Amino acid sequence: MLCRREEHARALNEHGLRVSGRNAFVTPVRAATDPAQLPEPELAIVATKTTELDAAASRLRDQWPAAAVMTVQNGLGAEEAFAGRRVISAVTFMSGTRHSDTHVEYILDTETWLGPYGETPYELVQEVTAAIVASGLKASAFGDLRPAQWSKLIFNATVNAVAALTGLPHDPHFAARERLDDLGNLVFDLVEEGKQVAAAAGIELHEDPWEMNVLATRRGSRHYPSMLEDVEAQRPTEIDQITGALVREAARVGVPVPLHTALYRLVKAREASWSSD
Repeated sequence: MLCRREEHARALNEHGLRVSGRNAFVTPVRAATDPAQLPEPELAIVATKTTELDAAASRLRDQWPAAAVMTVQNGLGAEEAFAGRRVISAVTFMSGTRHSDTHVEYILDTETWLGPYGETPYELVQEVTAAIVASGLKASAFGDLRPAQWSKLIFNATVNAVAALTGLPHDPHFAARERLDDLGNLVFDLVEEGKQVAAAAGIELHEDPWEMNVLATRRGSRHYPSMLEDVEAQRPTEIDQITGALVREAARVGVPVPLHTALYRLVKAREASWSSD
């Protein structure tokens, strides 16, 4: 495991990684903050937040040249940070709660979607997908990830921004549409805006983001979207890479998205409210 902080690497080397929740085990790991201190892998999974993506790419520059790189970031464009490598583009719906540097609670037992980026062979994507599935997790390979990527982009741009602004976890409020004041009405309209952008960009969605939203609210667990966690901790959010990416793509294809634009600006203002700049 390549870590950002020395104390994180030390704790993992001493105690291993503990997973609880949907599964329960402790496994020894080898951790370091310098990639030169780790053996070169066949596959490097880059699982940072998008706010740390450039720093992670810089750390891997000129390191592990034979390794394929798999990005699992929200939004669009993460693959570009690793140009010149074999890159697997992926989006994941797995989620967990970080209790400490060595303990993660596994919450959502859901799929990771993978596809080739650039000249990466599809056979490599299939091999990695098979390895993930063999480990007991869920994954699917796509020859073209964009339909799946856009399904999650619209879902994320909507749910994360609404959660960040309302303080609500992703719960039944997001799907309720019976009354005029129900939050689900806004969520539905945001999803429809996103679908219009995807259609104008020539993307046929893999799944309906509204149905994804409804099903997620019925799982029974109070899932806290990552952007809500960031706001509560007063950390920089991924709004630029998620909702911002959708707003920029809408401008490119000439589709007005006033609701997403409003949410994007409001979350940016929320960030500014705790900034010292």
